Amino acid sequence: MAATSATLPSFFSFPSRIASIPITRPKMLSSATVTQLENPIVLGFGGVGVDLLATVDAFPNPDDKIRSISLKVQGGGNAGNALTCAARLGLNARLISKVANDAQGRGILEELKADGVDISYFVVSEEGNSPFTYVIVDNQTKTRTCIHTPGLPPMIPDDISNSTLLSALAGVKLVYFDVRLPETALLFAHEASRRKIPILVDAERPREGLDELLNLSDYVVCSAKFPQTWTGAPTVPSALVSMLLRLPKVKFVIVTLGADGCIMLQRSVEGESDHAEEIDADDLVEKLKCQSDSSTAAPSCVSSDVTSLQAKGVGTVCGKLLLGTAEKIPQSELVDTTGAGDAFIGTVLYGICTNKPPEHMLPFAAQVAAIACRALGARAGLPHLTDPRLAPFS
Repeated sequence: MAATSATLPSFFSFPSRIASIPITRPKMLSSATVTQLENPIVLGFGGVGVDLLATVDAFPNPDDKIRSISLKVQGGGNAGNALTCAARLGLNARLISKVANDAQGRGILEELKADGVDISYFVVSEEGNSPFTYVIVDNQTKTRTCIHTPGLPPMIPDDISNSTLLSALAGVKLVYFDVRLPETALLFAHEASRRKIPILVDAERPREGLDELLNLSDYVVCSAKFPQTWTGAPTVPSALVSMLLRLPKVKFVIVTLGADGCIMLQRSVEGESDHAEEIDADDLVEKLKCQSDSSTAAPSCVSSDVTSLQAKGVGTVCGKLLLGTAEKIPQSELVDTTGAGDAFIGTVLYGICTNKPPEHMLPFAAQVAAIACRALGARAGLPHLTDPRLAPFS
């Protein structure tokens, strides 16, 4: 059965002052031009959309009729959120995705452009619909439920010319994929890999094209359940060991754990592990938890020395484990966790591009995510680098 396009009622449209946004392709950048750019360029490829955020007193039961207590419409999508975060922190953010030439698509582009994101490589279809997501925010539990409608027609490799591909990658320091639009994503990933441009993959859940993207990646950020789902390992630490063994190109993998912070496994460079002590990965995580300062509300990080990490039934990898804590947000200040993971990833993109050591990057990313959780939606609360709440971390 053929897919049909979906459109939002006009009253859900973004407020817009203009009828359309022209997409002008920049000229190929010369090496001289690239070296003059003040800030590192990060290229993002993946999902954008419109989020319709309805806050309710409590999540409804089946067949209930309830009222929202607030409604907000704003841009969303993993790649759109992460690149908006990176742009607000000061990176030169360049984003590639596809929208339709409808009110929602024009609003998506307008909002990204207003945040300083380069939208000149977007594909705009004259037919179909732009992606949108209904987000139900439970005011009682501070959780959210997302109901997504994909954009049509989907992006395909034929949407991107070879000259556009080469121009989009010119001068780029890091490429980020959220594993949406996989066929075209792989086109960019293979070319980035050929040019030795590092790749970060957001491994939220198993998706089409994910395994091939992971094999090309240099950095991986995972959702809480992904490492065990993908590897079959019995615990998160052993799953991280398994991921580094299965993905020899990857320098580090981070698993985000919501209010419980994150765990990062960083591969050691050659020579660091010559006299490394062997220790069980699960035991080391427990040891780091004991060292972590639970008395402070601010995010922090504890790190092991470089060691030979052993996971029973999995294998051994040399590297170091880092345990990052999340900010303890007062319940009265917590509004919405939508996009918290995207804020974390956007800050990791910033950390990699500006050569932040992991011990500094993880608390910084946790703080940015925590600030974002104090406003409704994925983008409204994203801070700029000049935000005084970031001063202790930057």
